[in-house]
Amino acid sequence: MSIPAFSDIAKSSNDLLTKDFYHTAASNLEIKSKAPNGVSFNVKGKSTHDSNTAGSIEAKYKDDPSGTFFNHLLFLIRSPLDRSSNISYQALMRPGQASLLMFYRRAGLTLTQAWTTANVLDTKIEVENQLAKGLKAELLTQYLPKSNTYGAKTNLYFKQPNFHGRAFFDLFKGPTATIDAVLGHEGFLVGAEAGYDVQKAAITRYSAAVGYTVPQYSAAITATNNLSVFAASYYHKVNSDVEAGAKATWDSKAGDKAKVNDRGIAAIAYNVLLRPGFTLGLGASFDTQNLNEAAHKVGASFTFDA
Repeated sequence: MSIPAFSDIAKSSNDLLTKDFYHTAASNLEIKSKAPNGVSFNVKGKSTHDSNTAGSIEAKYKDDPSGTFFNHLLFLIRSPLDRSSNISYQALMRPGQASLLMFYRRAGLTLTQAWTTANVLDTKIEVENQLAKGLKAELLTQYLPKSNTYGAKTNLYFKQPNFHGRAFFDLFKGPTATIDAVLGHEGFLVGAEAGYDVQKAAITRYSAAVGYTVPQYSAAITATNNLSVFAASYYHKVNSDVEAGAKATWDSKAGDKAKVNDRGIAAIAYNVLLRPGFTLGLGASFDTQNLNEAAHKVGASFTFDA
C-alpha cells in the first residue's frame, strides 16, 4: 500500500463518518464534461439552508510531455549534450557547414483555472515527475478584481515507497510554511506536521500521528493543535457492502473527555446511480432531543458526468 499524506492517516474513518451526508446543504449541483481537445470542465453550485448560494466554473488542461525535432539547422556550435535539460542538441560537422539536431521536451504541465460567484479567479499550474521522480510541484495564484488583491502559494509533494512528504508555502501572507512527513513500514505509520512563520521566525503549530493500515481495517491516533487535541479512530471494511467506523476526541483544554454524537443529531444518507453519468444523493438529519421542533434538515445532490 502507498504511504498516505499526514492529513489522510485517519482518512478511512473520517470519510465514513462525514462524507456523502447531503443534509449539510439544501441542494448541490455538479456537472462534469470533457471537450474533444482534452479540456475538462467542472461546474458546481450550492444552496445552503440559510438561502445563500455559491458556485464556480473550473477548466483543466493537461499538456502531456512530448517533443519536437528540428533538423539541419545551419549553426556553428560546440557544447556537450546535457540530458538533464529540456533542450537537447547534437552538432554534425560537415565540410563547410554544421548541422544541428535539436530536441525540445515539454515539461508536461497541467493548468487549472476556476472562476467563482464571489468573483475570484483561481489558477493552478502543476508539474509532476519532471524535476525528480516522485516529486510534484504546484503554483497556485488567486486574483480578486474587486479589491485588486493577489495571492500566491507554492506546494511540493514528494512520494517514495516508504515516505510521503509535503510542503506548503504562502508567499504573500507571512510568508508562512507548513511541512509534514509520514514514514511507513508494513502497515505501521508515523507522521508529524509543523507550521513556521518566516517573518516572526517562530513555529506556529505542530501535530503528530501514528496509525496502522491494512486493506480490511485501519486505526489511528492523532494529536493536533500543538498536541492538545487527541483523536482515536477505527475503520473496518466488513465486506463490499458493509463498512463500520468510530471516532472519539478529547480536548485537553476543555472539560469534556469524549464526544460521540453529543448533540443527539442523527443523520442518514442515500445515493444511487440513476443512469451512467447521473448520480442522485439524498440526505436528512434529525434532532432526536427536539423531535417536535423544526430543527431537522434535508438535502439533495445532483451530479452529472458527461
